[in-house]
Amino acid sequence: MDAILIHGMGRTPAAMSILAVRLRAGNIRPHLFGYSVTFEKWEECVQRYKKFIERRAKTKDYIIVGHSLGTVLTRAVLPRLTHKPKACFFLAPPTQVCKAARKFAHRRLIRLFMGEIGQVLTSKQFMESLPVPDVPTKIYAGVAGPRGRYSPFGDESNDGLLTVEETLLPSAVIQTVPALHTFIMNSKIVTQDIVRVTKAYSHT
Repeated sequence: MDAILIHGMGRTPAAMSILAVRLRAGNIRPHLFGYSVTFEKWEECVQRYKKFIERRAKTKDYIIVGHSLGTVLTRAVLPRLTHKPKACFFLAPPTQVCKAARKFAHRRLIRLFMGEIGQVLTSKQFMESLPVPDVPTKIYAGVAGPRGRYSPFGDESNDGLLTVEETLLPSAVIQTVPALHTFIMNSKIVTQDIVRVTKAYSHT
């Protein structure tokens, strides 16, 4: 089985390298896709992502593992694929305009850094228009963020950036893990579960 790995905003493919090594140890061949939120345009990036998947997957069985903004790009590309993945695994996926995006979107330097791609996270209309994956999808939501009186999230379970509620998708299975948003891809719990589920799909 092959795996397409796509990182989150402000990161590089290197962010997924630990996950890639662990997947390879589980007999899953990783292919890392990279992009720049600051310098690329949304449509150009989606098209490039589509071509990357088609070149790497060809007619083989494969999965997609995305982190954060990478899951948004994945939801956009899925309807364009004729050869679809056996499953998608979304790590800390923003599925709506989250509180963090609303708070910082108006700041000029943040907007410049986010570029056209990153700013989709601030558009309620855009986020609501994204198609729900038409393949089996599992979500991993971190719950190691601060909670309580002095937390910006109050008592809501969160990963330091997103609440669990902000990661939900219709029909997608969700699993909470003790991880922060930025490092959830390095969780052994996540990797082990992806390998376990993928092995089940490889026998179907």
